[in-house]
Amino acid sequence: MPTGTRLYVGNLPYEASEQQIAGFVEQEGKRRVTQVKIVMDRATGRPRGFAFIEVTEPQMVHSAIAELNGTVFGGRTIVVNEA
Repeated sequence: MPTGTRLYVGNLPYEASEQQIAGFVEQEGKRRVTQVKIVMDRATGRPRGFAFIEVTEPQMVHSAIAELNGTVFGGRTIVVNEA
């Protein structure tokens, strides 16, 4: 896995699907998401409210942080950082 192509996305709505999260990050073709890994709670099997997202190019990480950090998704203010 190339370095610099992973994002941490936090404060996600618990009901958000991998497809919804990928669509939020891709934002009409600005970025290409190759993988979404929603982190689950081992004890309950429920989402913990954050995910790791893999994008195709390192510059997409920086654009996602600049454009998406602090925006609202599913009624929650999202945190986006480099993983």
